[in-house]
Amino acid sequence: MIAKKYLLGLGLLLGGSALTACEKFLDVNTNPNNPTVATPNFILPGIISNGIQTQMFSALRVNFITQYIVNRTPTSANDQYFFTNAQSTNTFNFSYFQSGGNIPGMVKAAEEEGSSYFVGAGKIMQAMILAHLTDMMGDVPFSEAYQGGANFTPKYDPQEKLYGDINRLCDEGVVEMAKPASSQKRPFYSTSPSESGDILYKGDPGKWTRLAYALKARQAQHLTKKASYSPAAVLALCAQAFKSSADDAQLQFQSPVAPLVNTTNIYGITRANFGGATFSTNLINYLNGTTFPGVVDPRFGIIAPTTSTGGRPGVTTPAGTNVAPGSSTTTDFYASWYARDLGYYEVITYHEVKFIEAEAAFRAGDRVRALESLREGVRAHMRKIGVGGSFGPPNVTFPAITEAQITAYLASAAMPQTEAALTSLRPIMEQKYIAMFLNPESWSDLRRLDYDENIYVNFLYPVGANSILSGQSDPKRRYPRRLLPGATEVTANPNEVARVGGNDPDYITRPLWFDMP
Repeated sequence: MIAKKYLLGLGLLLGGSALTACEKFLDVNTNPNNPTVATPNFILPGIISNGIQTQMFSALRVNFITQYIVNRTPTSANDQYFFTNAQSTNTFNFSYFQSGGNIPGMVKAAEEEGSSYFVGAGKIMQAMILAHLTDMMGDVPFSEAYQGGANFTPKYDPQEKLYGDINRLCDEGVVEMAKPASSQKRPFYSTSPSESGDILYKGDPGKWTRLAYALKARQAQHLTKKASYSPAAVLALCAQAFKSSADDAQLQFQSPVAPLVNTTNIYGITRANFGGATFSTNLINYLNGTTFPGVVDPRFGIIAPTTSTGGRPGVTTPAGTNVAPGSSTTTDFYASWYARDLGYYEVITYHEVKFIEAEAAFRAGDRVRALESLREGVRAHMRKIGVGGSFGPPNVTFPAITEAQITAYLASAAMPQTEAALTSLRPIMEQKYIAMFLNPESWSDLRRLDYDENIYVNFLYPVGANSILSGQSDPKRRYPRRLLPGATEVTANPNEVARVGGNDPDYITRPLWFDMP
């Protein structure tokens, strides 16, 4: 479990330093206003928790773009592609100030004392944070970042370079994680007197290594439009990545403890971010037997209540529909497994790796491996969310998914039954879309596949969409390709924002580097 006090409490650490009280009252030899260096075990938890929260803040916007959810009324513009710089601010700021900015100082301190696992975790977290940020925004600072007052206007590095940096950081992290436990200065994880150190994997360097390979596989799979794309290389990375759902990188939420009241699920009813949202017909039709006639997904009732009918982006949902079972006011979104207050936020999972493997194998012409990986991805996701039980708030009881139900679904019309029947990417990508519910990574898939209507068969263009997008002559640019620069960058680093075109009206229509040939 993530220690409550680490979720937000370490967000102000900069460069590995923390403000501490002087040890002796009126000690004239110690200035209490000067920061002292914190040890890596007390800095890493904040890097992990705040680094993962970076993706959570992106998800507040991106899940409307990917049509997992829609607004129940057209008065809010999230799902009609009206973006603002303010919507991107937390994604940007958490990447640097609350998480990434702490990494260089922690890594330096860990290197100096001989704690290589902390060095490795810092590098892998840096890679994860940078990967998410550039995939949401494109060019962002890195080579000149983290200099504090020495440089308030760091240059934006090209995404192509950043992808190289991400791979390098992962590789360097793996090297550090391969060093023996006997050579470590301090324990990688401790529960005495409270949690410190590796709160993600509880001190398991092997899982950190597999996380690095999972991230590398994800980023390599983004490059399917590039001539350099190698499905064989992606498959080799998948082979070194997660081995089961026990390896999943996810943030566990806990009950709020004042003043840190935001320690519950960002999707949960306590934080109330989605009181105006419901599920999209795009999603519900995959689950309720519409897209696959006669096949009701056993995850229906877990991902979304079986009473949910979904809504179309930009269209008012009739009053009284799509509310939580037993309620006349609470949105049905809060009756989802993913909206449990004490649930978890998934970053990269075993089932995602299996879908990456399935796609890469399909592109390599290995239909046998593609079909088996597809089946395993579905199987792993169903087993993970199908444990059953009651959770609250809002005190919803979720059904268990039995092995017989999984077997029946895998044998149904929702899935190809033979290698010869696996003739397109559609079954792989739509099953991945279902299993990746609420993960911003789905936007990367939609973009690199150009929102292909032959793959994403339920996707509907929003009514009342932003005319900057809907008016584009190129159909591929009618859909969003990137978020806007954060509002803080517009004021603090205006020249770089202008240089990359961040002020241009059509900026959000421009494909990122990974999304171009």
